[in-house]
Amino acid sequence: MTRTLLAATIFATFAALGQAAVPAGANGFSLVWSDDFTGAANTAPSSSWQYDTGNGVFGTGEIETMTNSIKNVYQDGNGNLRLVALGSGTSWTSGRIETVRSDFAAPAGGILAVEGRMQLPAVTGAAAAGYWPAFWMLGSTLRTGTSWPGCGEIDIMENINGINEVFGTLHCGTSPGGDCNESTGLGGNKQNISPSLQSAFHVYRMELDLGANIIRWYIDGTQYWQVASSAVSAATWTAATNHGFFIILDLAMGGGFPDAFGGGPTSSTQSGSPFIIDYVAVYTKAGSGGSTGGTGSGCTQGSCGSGQCSCGGACYSASQYTCIGTTLCPTGDQLCGTACYSPSMYTCNGGTLQQV
Repeated sequence: MTRTLLAATIFATFAALGQAAVPAGANGFSLVWSDDFTGAANTAPSSSWQYDTGNGVFGTGEIETMTNSIKNVYQDGNGNLRLVALGSGTSWTSGRIETVRSDFAAPAGGILAVEGRMQLPAVTGAAAAGYWPAFWMLGSTLRTGTSWPGCGEIDIMENINGINEVFGTLHCGTSPGGDCNESTGLGGNKQNISPSLQSAFHVYRMELDLGANIIRWYIDGTQYWQVASSAVSAATWTAATNHGFFIILDLAMGGGFPDAFGGGPTSSTQSGSPFIIDYVAVYTKAGSGGSTGGTGSGCTQGSCGSGQCSCGGACYSASQYTCIGTTLCPTGDQLCGTACYSPSMYTCNGGTLQQV
């Protein structure tokens, strides 16, 4: 009994500190890269990462200066990376890092999955004004001359101002406007998570499925958003997805996104609440030789005849319909909950359709 209680106590302590092993691949996925941030206390992240530094250089309106200081970016000795924003008013320092590798890509007709276990800064209300933690990816072509957003950007997790809401977004095409409605992008969200994003660790995951031509977003294993290739032109989709990506972790202060939800840092904003990252992992799953719909070159025929595709047991023409999961929608539509909708007429907010 004593040993059992001791083991339970140790496990609970580690869980409180945010320690969790990087999950092995499951359901056909293979783990291809990860970082568990197991370095000694007050050390920089491994050489797998490089710093983004500077002030006003990211084009988002954020006000902090990103540094390579241990005060802003460090491993805590308990299996976590911590990004910390320090300052007051309009004067802040913080941290932003990205993977050196930019070749994280879906295999032909397969799936790329990127996930991280994280706890967002433990501040809410006035104390959280301006906080903008993010876990996201940019297309490798950005490093070789393609401009944003044509290179593709997939925001796996964004949160602003300490609200209990996660956002996932695809940015692509041209800005302003374009296929992806830039600079807003094609985004979805999930609200009222329990326990809250600020009080506990959660697992955020993105799957780029080049077989089904869909990007899916998850929190703790539950899907809350997706974007199908049919939402944009074939050229835009290819430019945004058909290449490698690099991964970014950052804690910004202020900028356009927080401003849209009430504004940036104020005299009440609390300094020093960390964005805690337990692990980041990359998985891939091989393709099955055909897609399940969308605008790709192939589809699963099942029992359907030549030129017909199968979606949840129903046959359809890929020139007229798109298969999203197991739901048939007219070509160009997206799925919100169980309803198909036109992105030119509606937006999907937490599973609810709102007219544009």
